[in-house]
Amino acid sequence: MTGALQPDQGSYLTPTLQHATVAEAMHPGILSCPADAPLIEVARLMATHHVHCVAVMGLSEEDHVSDKVVWGIVSDLDLVRVGVRTGTDRTAGAMALQPVVTVSTDTPLVEAGELMIAHGVLHLVVLNPATQLPIGILSTLDLAGVIAWGQA
Repeated sequence: MTGALQPDQGSYLTPTLQHATVAEAMHPGILSCPADAPLIEVARLMATHHVHCVAVMGLSEEDHVSDKVVWGIVSDLDLVRVGVRTGTDRTAGAMALQPVVTVSTDTPLVEAGELMIAHGVLHLVVLNPATQLPIGILSTLDLAGVIAWGQA
């Protein structure tokens, strides 16, 4: 097939699903917005950066420390569902329909996939194991890439 990517054409070798960790498949970095961001801004953020989810950030008052934490995820499907059914006058906080499920970078990829299935989510927030701060997103498409291109 002309133009088709072959497993050995990647810039690195991808481990198999059974041997990979979240760190080997995730997308580093996290696009976020405040809870009061309008739907149109969330849509523009997704479209501009070609991503399928945006983290809704808020402040945590635990232990008397005000740290920004991810308290919601707005997926592209949430965006379409809310936009089609209720219009575009909602905020990110009101549309964050997907629960936040977190994993660590050292979590086995199979375990991360099981979490996605159990919670019915398409995206996991990846936390730094030392700081517990968000450092990336793992999506079902990331898992598909490992399944497709994983090396034995």
